[in-house]
Order: sequence, then C-alpha cells, then structure tokens
Amino acid sequence: MASSSSCFFVFSMAVMSLFLLASVSALANTEFIDANCQRVKNKPFCVQTLTTYPPAVAATGLLPLAEAVIGLAISHCEKTAAFAAETAKRDATLKTQFNECHDAYVGILASLKSATLELKNSPDTANYDVMVSGDDTTRVMNLIGKNADTASKTLVEMTLQMDTLLDLAAGATDAVDDDDENVTRRA
Repeated sequence: MASSSSCFFVFSMAVMSLFLLASVSALANTEFIDANCQRVKNKPFCVQTLTTYPPAVAATGLLPLAEAVIGLAISHCEKTAAFAAETAKRDATLKTQFNECHDAYVGILASLKSATLELKNSPDTANYDVMVSGDDTTRVMNLIGKNADTASKTLVEMTLQMDTLLDLAAGATDAVDDDDENVTRRA
C-alpha cells in the first residue's frame, strides 16, 4: 500500500512540476508581449493577437518577439499585395488603382524585410523602416478609400489591418531598441 501511495505522490509531483514550468514559461512570454503592447495604440488588440499567435507566445525575448511580430505583418502584407494584384488582373475598371496599391504593398514588404534584417544590429533603423511603411498604407487609402465597390472595400479593410499590424511591429522594434539601449548603458 505504501509503495502505491509513494508512486502516486511522485507521479502527482511530476505532473504538477510540468504545469508549473509551463505556467512560468507562459508568464515570461506574457512579460515580453506586455512590453511590446505598452508601446502600441490598441493594447487590447495587441494582447489578443500576440497571445494567440504561436510564434509570439514561444518567443524567449524581445528580439524573437519582434521577429515574430514583423513576420506576422509580412504575412498579411504578402496576402494583401496578392489580393491587389489579382484584382488588377480581374477588373479592368480598377486596374490602374489596384496596380498602384500593389506597388505600395511591394514597398511595405521591402521595408518590413529590411526591418527584419536590421533588427538585431540596428533596431532604431528597423523601427524607422516599419514606421515609413505607414506612408504606403496612406497612399493606398488615398487611391481607393472612397470607392464603393466590394474589392476596394476589402482592400480598405486589409489596409486598416495592415496599419494595426505595423503599429504592433513598430512597438516591437521600439521595445528591442529600448532593451538594446539599456544593455549598452549597463556595459
């Protein structure tokens, strides 16, 4: 009887330790997500998005989190650029506007990829690259924001989402920059 109690106790402790380790890991990751979300306009959206995005939850520091957030923005940008290009091919009346929108998204994509490359060595430059992408989303909104057709309305929604993701990416690069400055001051 005593040996089965001992086995149960050891098994219970092992299971509890796994839950405890998982909780500590989740808390550490939440700390990085919170540091990022303190720097954005829409904190609830930031927390909701990043706590449900596996690469962000798995991030072990501000730099990996920023890489994950920029990756999320890149993914959305690629989908939006593809939508604009496809619409330009499909709809002759919107061809010129949507080709220009596609070009704007190609510019955003280039800036985000550049930010990814610069993030480790020059987070302030990465932050700048993310921030200037907002000029291209403004360009898109000026091109199609007043259109009443379904494709334009869809692109407007995608562009508003892009602006929100750019804000998250800017917050992430800013957090890395602040962390980098704090490390430099301590050295």
